[in-house]
Amino acid sequence: MPRKPQQQRAQATVNAIVEAGFIAMAQHGPAGTTTRQIADIAGVGVGSLYEYFENKEAIFSAMSERFVADTVTLIRSQMGTLARMSIKDAVYHMLNSFRTFLQENDGRYLSCIQYAMTLDFERYIDPLQQTLSELVTQYLMNHPDTLRVRDISTMSYIMIHGGIFAVVRHLSDPSPPITFDQLVEGLARMVGHYTEREIELAQGENG
Repeated sequence: MPRKPQQQRAQATVNAIVEAGFIAMAQHGPAGTTTRQIADIAGVGVGSLYEYFENKEAIFSAMSERFVADTVTLIRSQMGTLARMSIKDAVYHMLNSFRTFLQENDGRYLSCIQYAMTLDFERYIDPLQQTLSELVTQYLMNHPDTLRVRDISTMSYIMIHGGIFAVVRHLSDPSPPITFDQLVEGLARMVGHYTEREIELAQGENG
């Protein structure tokens, strides 16, 4: 039965295996990835790999958890800044940061997020959902006028997840019909205009 790493050296080995999993999947896809490939990239023996992971699916699960944790760290590191921006600037800044994040380390996260269903991201998504909810809450506290937007929780969910999906889809397209800047500018303008219009309507109803 695989064991949990207790010592720093063992944790370093596990980290190397998880990182190697991202590299192998980026190169071969989930079906073509093998534990032998992952072990070779990590610089460990296959026997050492099996000390910590039962099979490649277990490595995929650890990769999903790592991706979500790193995404949460990214959002938390910028939460205070985003919460003070205008809605348009916040959308623009967050989506550009997400692009940079996905393209780091030769784009291994971008290559792997295309296989989200295989990696079973949904099992580890709760911390990300919670962090995004915290971001929305902080934004509302800093911009109380946005509380006038009808069904703000639903619209926030649609806008955030729709924006993230659009970024991933664009970056995965070898020949996108528009530039990334055009995409982000369009999304930011759309969200900004919608929010401003909702606030104007609410002010008119209360005026």
